[in-house]
Amino acid sequence: MKTHHTHWHATAVIVGWLVSFGVLVSSGAAAAATNTSTADHSKFKELQQTFKTGPDVTKACLKCHTEAAKQIQKTTHWTWEYRNPANGQLLGKKHLINNFCISEMSNEAFCNACHIGYGWKDDTFDFTKQENVDCLVCHDTTGAYVKAPGMAGHPAYKPIENPPGSGKFIQPVDLKNVAQHVGKTSRDTCGACHFFGGGGDGVKHGDLDSSLSSPGKELDVHMDAVGNDFTCATCHMTTGHQVPGSRYAPTAMDKSGPRMRGKADARNPTTCQACHGDRPHPVKAAKLNNHGDKLNDHARIIACETCHTPSFARGGVPTKMSWDWSTAGKLTPEGKPFVTKDEKGHVIYDSRKGDFVLSENVSPGYTWFNGTVKYTLLTDKIEMIDGVIHINSFAGSPDDGKSMIWPVKVFRGSQPYDPVNQTLVVPHTTGSDDTGYWKNFNWEKAITTGMATAHAPFSGKIAFAKTVMYWPIAHMVAPKAEALSCQQCHSANGRLKEIKGVYMPGRDASKLLDMAGWTIALLALLGVLIHGGLRIINSNKKG
Repeated sequence: MKTHHTHWHATAVIVGWLVSFGVLVSSGAAAAATNTSTADHSKFKELQQTFKTGPDVTKACLKCHTEAAKQIQKTTHWTWEYRNPANGQLLGKKHLINNFCISEMSNEAFCNACHIGYGWKDDTFDFTKQENVDCLVCHDTTGAYVKAPGMAGHPAYKPIENPPGSGKFIQPVDLKNVAQHVGKTSRDTCGACHFFGGGGDGVKHGDLDSSLSSPGKELDVHMDAVGNDFTCATCHMTTGHQVPGSRYAPTAMDKSGPRMRGKADARNPTTCQACHGDRPHPVKAAKLNNHGDKLNDHARIIACETCHTPSFARGGVPTKMSWDWSTAGKLTPEGKPFVTKDEKGHVIYDSRKGDFVLSENVSPGYTWFNGTVKYTLLTDKIEMIDGVIHINSFAGSPDDGKSMIWPVKVFRGSQPYDPVNQTLVVPHTTGSDDTGYWKNFNWEKAITTGMATAHAPFSGKIAFAKTVMYWPIAHMVAPKAEALSCQQCHSANGRLKEIKGVYMPGRDASKLLDMAGWTIALLALLGVLIHGGLRIINSNKKG
């Protein structure tokens, strides 16, 4: 059979990878759950039945876990909304525009495959219906549970040909088997969505991709699969299904001591300081070595990640650094979309998405950051700075007492906007090739449809603008031996050459200070020469 909706994004690649990934991790994940769980769900009477749909599984789960859905429905993972207390902005996937896949609005049936629910395909979705909660997406340990593209969060219940006409099928999920083997969350379950944010493996964040499924120490000292083996929940310590750690309003500065794990308080347990404290470097008793003191002094205004994540996209998965939508729409002479790949097999052009620039081992950008992020919403008038729209901006300065120097991924794009209303726009990026969607495609039609779905005004005209977004880097923490050296920052062209408001030896120069320093040095030298000469003269007289 053929699906009626196929997203522009590389659906077949993503879903195919997820399926193969599930096979690869299933045995280890299932074994871990069996060894640590106090319950064997395969013996539960409620799970002995054959399930036709995901909501049927949830109904069975709720017979024992009576409060789980109620807890879930109070979380950001469920609502996809967050009210920023710093500036009052209502944020979330229903309100924001980005410069990678642009918007979830108008494309819900595909994008909401990453929602922890079933059936969110439009504004009619019932957020209060408890059986709409998807328990399996976070608690699967088999690796076989995959949400199907274009199914609004449902897995496949029957074979689905993807892409249409390819002869390749997504097979239905054995819901009974998955339900009988649920367990704790893992890097794999979290990563099924978070590794693939923005339309593909490693696309959006750069420090989150499939290489973190089973990383070595050199990639992440905390998640090291044969070392500390942290799961996501080790740091994002969850209470009542509330997962701490927000991309909308991160904790930029944490000056408290280590947090007692398991003890509830108002602090964010995901910060480095929550475990390591705000003086993380050991100080030797001997006064001859103050290296630890100096590093701890740096830690007052420099985020731990700045030194300890010297680069991201280090695991062999490249991250997209730019996305140019303006070149999308090219077709073959036969009127079909096509892709172009680089020498490593990575897509660098797709008719359905435009041009990409991908990179590995990327050095971050750096900025002052106090935890407040301002986003450009659909209704906001755009502002261009040097010809570029900053879709989000990090607040912070060296003088506010709340900011630290943070590493960020700088993601650049070119995307459509409304030159009359001076607003960013929502394109409808869902359409199947077999229905002639691409043969008859045009940007104006796509955006008219998207803006109508988003209930936003549109003049009918579009232009393309350069855009930029920033994402804080918080994962892929390298071993301490790989942390930045002094010279990598303290030099004229060092990592922090663009950071303003602080004096950095080796980077900055002052003619007055240089003159004073050389004068003092010269006087000291003259003093030594005069003193030495007098000693020689006096010695000769005595002789």
